[in-house]
Amino acid sequence: MPKNNALPALILGSLLCLGLIMLGTTVGDKLIKMKAMERTVTVKGLAEKEVRANVAIWPIRFTAVSNDLNQLYQTVEIKTNKVVSFLKQQGFSDDEITVALPAIDDRQAQGYVDPNVKYRYAANVSISLYTNKVDLLLSTRTNMLSLAKDGIAISDQDYNSKAQFLFTELNNVKPEMVQSATQNARQVAEKFAKDSDSKLGKIKNASQGQFSISDRDSNTPYIKKIRIVSTLTYYLND
Repeated sequence: MPKNNALPALILGSLLCLGLIMLGTTVGDKLIKMKAMERTVTVKGLAEKEVRANVAIWPIRFTAVSNDLNQLYQTVEIKTNKVVSFLKQQGFSDDEITVALPAIDDRQAQGYVDPNVKYRYAANVSISLYTNKVDLLLSTRTNMLSLAKDGIAISDQDYNSKAQFLFTELNNVKPEMVQSATQNARQVAEKFAKDSDSKLGKIKNASQGQFSISDRDSNTPYIKKIRIVSTLTYYLND
């Protein structure tokens, strides 16, 4: 190679080497930073809230018996009307009351007749109350004993006769509870970062989780406990 071309080539080669070194240093720094960004902590945030049920469903059941089928139907009609009238007197409307067809049981049609059975026919009557007047329903339940003087024994011990209480306004409390769960999760993450001599960074990902609604306890099923657990992953910085 002629001497007059050696110097430019040397300079060009030096510049290329310097550029590669600088490029390698920059890429290395970025890789180190990316590696540091991979340090994360995953925490869970809890939020709970107690609310009153806003909807109640009450299946009111009673039984009538007789040896005469026509008389049985008359008894069922009379007692059903008395129960419906009682509910209306308490303050419920026709739209909230549903009367189902009675289920008639012919005990002699079962093949084997129990000699201890006094009446051949038994009618199981169900009247359903669907209402948003939860407090009124609670007070009405305590007054149901007044129907006993008319020979109407309301069954409320078996599972199918228990009142159900629902909370259907979850969307109204969702934003507040999600925010509370997120704040709770951040407090846990900040405590972890402090204990590990780190600083809490941005959120990498988050999962809201599922809302659950349950009775606060068995004695007050009309008071509901709403619960949500959110899962969040934060970056940790030095």
